[in-house]
Amino acid sequence: MNQEKKEYINISLESGEYLGLPTKKYEERKPYKSQNPKHIVSLIPGIIRNVFVKPNQTVKEGDVLLELEAMKMYNKVLAPFSGKIKKVYVKKGDKIPKDFLMVEYF
Repeated sequence: MNQEKKEYINISLESGEYLGLPTKKYEERKPYKSQNPKHIVSLIPGIIRNVFVKPNQTVKEGDVLLELEAMKMYNKVLAPFSGKIKKVYVKKGDKIPKDFLMVEYF
């Protein structure tokens, strides 16, 4: 029987700090990668039903950029902040996966 020696790691929670053994899932996790705030990416896979913006268009925070159908629901993708659209990477009818770049700001 082959046993690996595991080392305890510090785990910080709101209730305090603890020592614990990392799980296999923890050890195989993807490292965190911060996203570019100027990139609007899909949070879920789906089909683009409508695109309401075009390049060089100025949008205000809260404006609807596009509509994404996922699991028979229509999701409005809103502008997170005011700015100018640099490029639109999707068109009506496109099937897109999760984390797909849909719209880019200047």
